[in-house]
Amino acid sequence: MTTKDNIIIVGNGMVGHYCAEQLIMHGLHESHQIHVFGEERHHAYDRVHLTDYMANQNALALRLHQEDFHSAHGITLHLNTRITDIHRATKTVTTENGSLPYTTLILATGSRPFVPPVPGNTGTAGLVYRTLEDLDLIRAAANNAQHGTVIGGGLLGLEAANALKVLGLNVSVIQLGSHLMPAQLDAEGGQALKHRIEALGIDVRVQHTTQEILPGSTHRHKLVFADGTSLETDMVVFSAGIQAQDSLGRSCGLEIGQRGGIVVNNQCQTSDPHIFAIGECALWKGQMFGLVAPGYTMARAVAALLAGETDAAFTGADMSTKLKLQGVDVGSIGDAHGREPGSTSYRFIGEADGSYRRLVLSADGKRITGAVLVGDNSYYDTIFQYVQNSIAPPPDPAVLILPRGEGAELLGADALPDSAMICSCHNVTKGAISAAIEQGCTDLATLKKDTKASTGCGGCAALLKNVFETELTARGITVDRSLCEHFSYTRQELYSLVRVHNIRTFEDLILQFGNGGLGCDICKPTVGSVLASAWNKPITDPLYIPLQDTNDTFMGNIQKNGTYSVVPRIAGGEITPDRLITLGLVAKKYNLYTKITGGQRVDLFGAHLHQLPAIWSELLNAGFETGHAYGKSTRTVKSCVGSTWCRYGVQDSVGKALDLENRYKGLRSPHKLKFAVSGCTRECAEAQSKDVGIIATENGWNLYVCGNGGMRPRHAELFATDLDSETLVKYIDRFLMFYIRTADKLQRTSVWRENLEGGLDYLKDVIINDSLGICSELEIQMQHVVDTYHCEWKDALTDQEKLKRFRTFVNDSRPDPNIRTEPERDQIKPADNLPEHSLSTGPKDWTDLCAQNDLVPHSGVVALHHNAQIALFYLPDTTGSGRVFAVDNHDPFSHANVLGRGIMGDLKGQPVVASPLYKQHFNLENGTCLEDTTKSIRAWEARLHNGRVEIRARPVTTPLEAIMA
Repeated sequence: MTTKDNIIIVGNGMVGHYCAEQLIMHGLHESHQIHVFGEERHHAYDRVHLTDYMANQNALALRLHQEDFHSAHGITLHLNTRITDIHRATKTVTTENGSLPYTTLILATGSRPFVPPVPGNTGTAGLVYRTLEDLDLIRAAANNAQHGTVIGGGLLGLEAANALKVLGLNVSVIQLGSHLMPAQLDAEGGQALKHRIEALGIDVRVQHTTQEILPGSTHRHKLVFADGTSLETDMVVFSAGIQAQDSLGRSCGLEIGQRGGIVVNNQCQTSDPHIFAIGECALWKGQMFGLVAPGYTMARAVAALLAGETDAAFTGADMSTKLKLQGVDVGSIGDAHGREPGSTSYRFIGEADGSYRRLVLSADGKRITGAVLVGDNSYYDTIFQYVQNSIAPPPDPAVLILPRGEGAELLGADALPDSAMICSCHNVTKGAISAAIEQGCTDLATLKKDTKASTGCGGCAALLKNVFETELTARGITVDRSLCEHFSYTRQELYSLVRVHNIRTFEDLILQFGNGGLGCDICKPTVGSVLASAWNKPITDPLYIPLQDTNDTFMGNIQKNGTYSVVPRIAGGEITPDRLITLGLVAKKYNLYTKITGGQRVDLFGAHLHQLPAIWSELLNAGFETGHAYGKSTRTVKSCVGSTWCRYGVQDSVGKALDLENRYKGLRSPHKLKFAVSGCTRECAEAQSKDVGIIATENGWNLYVCGNGGMRPRHAELFATDLDSETLVKYIDRFLMFYIRTADKLQRTSVWRENLEGGLDYLKDVIINDSLGICSELEIQMQHVVDTYHCEWKDALTDQEKLKRFRTFVNDSRPDPNIRTEPERDQIKPADNLPEHSLSTGPKDWTDLCAQNDLVPHSGVVALHHNAQIALFYLPDTTGSGRVFAVDNHDPFSHANVLGRGIMGDLKGQPVVASPLYKQHFNLENGTCLEDTTKSIRAWEARLHNGRVEIRARPVTTPLEAIMA
């Protein structure tokens, strides 16, 4: 047997993993043995979105590949393994576990954070922001902390500041230079960004040199600056730049740059032709690239070269950047600093909103060479294409950065050449998109999967969609905006159909306007939300139960172990001592983890399904009501204490918050809604980050709309000023109902606003000037919602049939044995879910399981059979009988026992259930997973017999089924 040559990749970061993908794409995994070494214990993950991990601690969500990626392609992955030496003479590498020969060695070791030698920079005063382990240390340091400081005001420094803010800390950013993000922004842009970030409550100090870090008196540490001033803080995160991780290359004698970095040529070869370097460890023509896209380009060049494409080369990379920092748009394109000799610039400064835009032109004015954008990245895609493709600027180039209302020119997708780079992360051009369409691709999801466009940083998503739809239209292909395979309508169109035709049920809607089938986990919750918004009927109505996600079905947020959180309404954040004590007593009685939420409420975690009615009964008896934390609806109205207590308050913000929350509670909408009311311009309630924000003035209230936090934060926009209370409520009524009528499914107000033709001015015209003549109708509809409000938990607790849903097992009173907890900080946390152990093959003969009336039509329940949890899904017919599907309740992805609480439907004619946790679909007839055929669940035979449900094991017919059995 011929031994394959070894290709060894040192580094399992984003660039190292992408290089492995490129080697596979060229078929090199078939002719070579590929080894990948990573020092971290984690699989390759997305470092660009590290802040998401700080928010949800879900490392799996950042993983860049499926679990079996390496084994499926014959790649050997060495995690938690460090290469200690490279022996060039013998062409071997050494690890703690031994040596391994290589034919080709690819160094993708990345970079390390630069920590200045400031005395005292140890422990919680010497943290860095680079890896998942770094973030775990930061999170641990944030316990019992109040203030965090980031030293470094560059891109990563501001990301780190955002992470500290996510943890609830007050934050300071210390920058040595004269302005923020000096690599990307000019001085004016950096100053505009500073003002924007300061408006979000972050302290920014520029031109500050930290001399030493001492023990603090009011906080853990004290930073002493060169100008004699100081700052006390509880933790210090250094983000003062990066240094190439070049120690391996240095120790084996490769050529190293004067300031670090492994020197490479245009083929990314080092001074040893058998060793390549890519990504942040590489130094090309004196440049080190600190973005992921250039590393990807290097990886493509190396893979192509190894595959025999002798002309493959790395010729540099565009360092343009589009991102959102702390909710503030920032863009840098091409020669943003105007360093090309003779460059001239146009600048737009928006003092009212703190925006800044600079357009850089060549000396002859025939080329746009760069741009700086702060505050609004909607200009980015157009300017980027002018720069990248040397498109001649318009006669008056300034229109490219002027406010849209003043004639700014948008560059249409049809004006772009085929060579136009759409996704620089994965080198996807307009021509590649056109080629994919020619090969039969007609939906955006498939395009992303096939080309990987918009799967890197995601910054090209809007442009990609524009180009894709333009190219489809040019070929006479109708762009399909259908909700799903069951409805050839958008959510907005379905809402109109429901209202116009007075449709009250999903069955009527799919019969009159659907494409047949049972529905799915996309259309069912969407229609359920539309019906709730249109008619304000209880979601606990039996007709609506099969439409709901598990959160709405059981009126609690499902957690990763299958338990639920309980969040009673605390309107405006105001609560009496007695009610606060009640929450504590309930939490102790049911052993619930307790946490204060960002919306000024108390969240109780870990309630078993069968415990929910008892918990809510006690809370309702104490005067609480549902907080709708489980629904796409009004969540909270956050407030400061306002003029009642605060010496700066100019209006009663708590009273206003109570009025608004009690008016809009229960309002169902396309996405969750969050409000806030601040009693003065100091903005302690953070109203400008909410869907609806109100800030008190001496003359009334300023109204802000369409802001949000979350994965894609957006600053709210000032909508109207100095409103009296009556007008304020009138405008909010109209705004919310117009949003509910016209938004797409799961579309936040910010994204809805971005997609409105005419933008904020159009929205003002509709809401304030009644340009569509619908405001009276919108107000009447909102008043109906207010007048018909009901507490959904009160409704459920007074109906025994509805309470039957709250059973872990319909035929046994035991709790789920897989739900386990362990102690943490005097409370509990979920223990890891256990994989399902080997079970018996089940009975060969029909065996009684439960009563037929235990089943829920078009939905699921769970029964217990000799410790096997069986999810039962009932599809009734007109005779009162019907069909029962039986599958294991264990989700093989999350290892939680939750499948019986998923949405039942069909996809392409196959009956399926969608996991309520991560939405994978399982065929109810054979148990296979539609998204990952390597995963499956056991399917049972089931039947209805004399009013009972009976099951038996399926006959084993395939090797896979034999393994499952």
